[in-house]
Amino acid sequence: MPLIAISLVSGGVIAFEVLLMRLYAIGQWHHFATMIISIALLGYGASGTFLALARGWLLGRFVTAWQVNAVAFGLTAPLGFALARNFIVNPFELAWDPVQAITLSWIYLVLMVPFFCAANCVGLAFMRFSDRVGRIYRFDLVGAGLGAAAVVAALFLLTPSQSLRVLPALGFAAAAVLGANRARGAVLAVCGLAIAGLLPASWLAPRVSEYKGLSRALTVPGTEIIEQSSSPLGLITVVRSPQVPFRHAPGLSLNSPAGPPEQLGLFVDAGAMRAITRFDGDPKHIPYLDFTTRAVAYHLLERPSVLILGAGGGTEVLLARYHEARRVAVAEPNPEIIRLLRGRFADFAGDIYDPARTTVYVADARGALAVAGSGYDLIQLPVLGAAGGAFGALQETYATTVEAFEGYLGRLDPGGILAATGPLELPPRPALKLFAVAAAALERLGVSQPGRRLVLIRGFKTATLLIKKGDFTPEELEGVRGFARERAFDLAYYPGMTRAEANRFNILDSPYLYDGARALLGPERAAFMADYKFDLRPASDDRPYFFDFFKWRSLPELLALSRQGAMPLIEWGYLVLLATLVQAVAVSVVLILLPLAVWRRRGPPARGRIRVAVYFLALGLAFLFIEIAFIQRLTLFLGHPLYAVAVVLAAFLAFAGLGAGMTPRLARRLPDGGRVSAIEAAVLAIAVIALAYLAVLAPMTEWLITLPPAVKVPLTLLLIAPLAFFMGMPFPLGLARLAEANPGLVPWAWGINGCASVVSAVLATLLAIGIGFSGVVALAVALYLLAALVWRR
Repeated sequence: MPLIAISLVSGGVIAFEVLLMRLYAIGQWHHFATMIISIALLGYGASGTFLALARGWLLGRFVTAWQVNAVAFGLTAPLGFALARNFIVNPFELAWDPVQAITLSWIYLVLMVPFFCAANCVGLAFMRFSDRVGRIYRFDLVGAGLGAAAVVAALFLLTPSQSLRVLPALGFAAAAVLGANRARGAVLAVCGLAIAGLLPASWLAPRVSEYKGLSRALTVPGTEIIEQSSSPLGLITVVRSPQVPFRHAPGLSLNSPAGPPEQLGLFVDAGAMRAITRFDGDPKHIPYLDFTTRAVAYHLLERPSVLILGAGGGTEVLLARYHEARRVAVAEPNPEIIRLLRGRFADFAGDIYDPARTTVYVADARGALAVAGSGYDLIQLPVLGAAGGAFGALQETYATTVEAFEGYLGRLDPGGILAATGPLELPPRPALKLFAVAAAALERLGVSQPGRRLVLIRGFKTATLLIKKGDFTPEELEGVRGFARERAFDLAYYPGMTRAEANRFNILDSPYLYDGARALLGPERAAFMADYKFDLRPASDDRPYFFDFFKWRSLPELLALSRQGAMPLIEWGYLVLLATLVQAVAVSVVLILLPLAVWRRRGPPARGRIRVAVYFLALGLAFLFIEIAFIQRLTLFLGHPLYAVAVVLAAFLAFAGLGAGMTPRLARRLPDGGRVSAIEAAVLAIAVIALAYLAVLAPMTEWLITLPPAVKVPLTLLLIAPLAFFMGMPFPLGLARLAEANPGLVPWAWGINGCASVVSAVLATLLAIGIGFSGVVALAVALYLLAALVWRR
């Protein structure tokens, strides 16, 4: 059998999974990546059931069945997305409109078809050539790894929609390679290429949600897209609005003598807008920047050395120029933004990223810390708000964790200031959480009275928190008071402040920020955070969900008040994820377990079936729990969620497959009934390695984050290899033993494992938000141990 055909299909299906994640990140939000993994596993699980039930009929027509499935994969991958993009889920109606849930189910069913077809190809090969399982595994896994690497490389040259056109050619080529008839193979290859070229561009373009920033901007008459640039790190869109000019100046004081100059809108993956501001090189023409809350730090420092984390369109650089900073360094993770502002928009933006005046580090905030050195007087951290708006609670934000703030303070000179500016929301959420993160970071650094090093001011829409490396002096506090008074900003907290000083200009019902800040610094902190309607626990690297303010106990109250303006307070990302979990359970039961139940009217004794169900259910949940936790945890190390998905998926597939290939030898050495069985040995190895990683991942990330991607990717593969190798063993060991003892239960076991895998992809994310990555991994280890215990008994 031409093994290259297996590699083509395996590479194609991994590439399709990664492309779907990018397309849904653009059209919807980042958290839809979890749904895509769940859909992929649904296709594989349904395939396992189908192959188990139709084994004899399919093997009698192996070549035809294999080619039909390969061609079907090539066709349904782009056409499935083209159809699925027309099913629009309005996440804000999921709580009460059943049509939205039905629509979500249709998306599951449509997008799982390509994965089902690809899984049929691999499964058929295993059944037909059972004596060559090792070689098939090898080519399957090599193809998957190459597919993951190839799709990331392709996204540097092509958009996700353009890359999607390649998949028909891969499917048809795989069918052509397998066939003995060369004429038929040539026809198939040509058909694949023709279909790839003839698909209309509009069919493959992501349909951007009306709730995303780019969609809202384009509703303004006369607004037009003047530049788009795509890479694995995001789709960059630059927009001009000549009829209704952009006036993007969050936190601008009403006392400002001028507004912003001409601006262009800058969007990453169609999300929240940032601005590119026209600058002619004369700081006198941008005085409005000094009337924003984030300018306060410059009034306490003279010509500071500044590090800006997350430079984007360059507003923070202009602010530093206005205050004559003697040194400006910026960190921007997306090189396309730097390229555009040094290229086409250099004249418009005043060449703010000119290397002669600005040191640019192409890195995220955490990565920049390791390469930017120290000796800074000021570090500016723009907290732009949740990238997904109401859905940002589900996105990892490693720039605003306690560990991140510790690192920032470590790069400051004595007396230096970390300034973090974020959105002001009522009831207060981001501002108070920033305050809680800062207080926790100072306490971890050994500061006994963190309140002496914190200042918080607010404007109409933003709040700025200052964290000093040292106590604030009376002169500095007077400078803060004067700055706020002249610009009609409100003082929210400073050392020694009284409650009467708060709430003077932008008057609220109560000085919420002041009261909250005092509570977070006092002995009643734990009680205050427990009683507060929203989650203010400081974000950490183990639980990096800064914009997660959701408390389940507050949901009934918020829903009851939804008609009185409480809708924006609901974390809709949770409801979408919960709806996705329900869909995953329902669809997987219908497509995987129900056919098995109908087919097998007479089942084995209930006791045996229950034990088998518990064993394979535990394995399905545990495997994906660890895989999803590693994807999320290694996002910080690899620098972007897409890189983490591609590398971690490829690594777990490859090395778990190698481990599965070694199970016959291990089973012979450690047979069931011995002191330690093969399954128990594998589970013990998983537990030891996984728990050891909980201790080493954090310091490893800190030590090695500065390495280039060409080094970090192999290191990640080496890190995952031993764990994934042993994780690949319990399932085939259990399945082989079950085939000997009770062959009739094999399809049942396969189906249970498939259902668990589909569900766990979504459930792992929900658990990570609540208990952190370490908690998810620990739960997975407990499930593996449960599986070993059930098997022993």
